[in-house]
This record gives sequence, structure tokens and C-alpha cells, in this order.
Amino acid sequence: MVVSGCSTHSLAAAEAELGGPGQAVGVVADNADNADNADNAAPGTSDRLIASARGPFKGLDSALISVGGPPTGTTDAVDDDQWRASFESGFLGAVRLSRVVAAQLDEGGVIGFVLTTSVYEPIACFAISNAPRPALSGYANTLAGELGPRGVRVDGLVPAHIGTDRTLELQSITGDADRTAAFLLSPAAS
Repeated sequence: MVVSGCSTHSLAAAEAELGGPGQAVGVVADNADNADNADNAAPGTSDRLIASARGPFKGLDSALISVGGPPTGTTDAVDDDQWRASFESGFLGAVRLSRVVAAQLDEGGVIGFVLTTSVYEPIACFAISNAPRPALSGYANTLAGELGPRGVRVDGLVPAHIGTDRTLELQSITGDADRTAAFLLSPAAS
């Protein structure tokens, strides 16, 4: 399993929780990195993540794409730079990663997007998250229609809570979402 994040510290903890070396590989990566779209000789985030899966694990059969939480705030408190950064990370980063992953998946492959309940109803004081999450849900639905004929599933997970540093900071969680994601990415869910 390859797990990515922006912090070396959180990656080390995730690797340990997932079984350590041989079971999990951590890759420092930022979904907002748009090197995948640039005329750039250096590999982008998506390419590095896929190479990390193909190396020790000999392949890529699924991806769970989760983006970090933007800062809290109401619509009158969020400036244009914050909106741009949120869209770049929370929407375009996920789109870029899913495009590269989709090109690598064979029949039976799965792409999962971790969404939030804001796809159904806005969350108070999360204006900057309430806009890109429903857009990402719409993208996931479109991608599902395009990849379905190839035998590749696309799932949108709308858990109440996901065990990230951000949600731990905001509220306590149950941990049930971890098992749901693992099941949905497995062949058992097909």
C-alpha cells in the first residue's frame, strides 16, 4: 500500500499503523502540485505515487484520493487566494491524480474519492470546502460513466468522519470509515 501526505511525520505514523516496511510505503506528495500538467522533466505527484506502487507492490489496482481540509471561515472572510488554493488542492489536484491513475488501471481497478457531507448540505463555517466538494462529486460521477465500460469502478465515499489530523483536530471520530474504504477498493465490492 502506498500512502501519501504533505508531512513526513504523519507519513511515518501512517506507515507504522499500516504494517511498516513491506506493507506500506509513504510518499511525501501534495495534490496541489501541478507538475503533472506542466512541461516539466521532473515527475509530478501522480507519477511518483504510481511508481511507488509499481515498484515494491508490482502494480496498481486502486487509489483512494483524499484531499486535505481547507481553512474554516465564512464566505465574507475567505479571500481570492484562499479560494484559488482550495480549488487547486481540493479539486484540481484530485482530478489530475485520478486522470493519471485511470490511465493505469485495468479491468477491476477502482478509484475512490473521499468526499464530505457538504456534497449534500453545506457545513457551517466551511464555505471554502462547501464549493469544491460537490464539484468533485460531480466529477467522480462523470468519471464513473466514462470508466465503467472499461470495467473500472469509481466510488465516492461520503463518511461522516475520516481519521485525518484535520478531523482529529476538529472532532472525535469512530474509525469506521477506514474499513469502509478498504472494502470499497477491494474486489469484494465489485
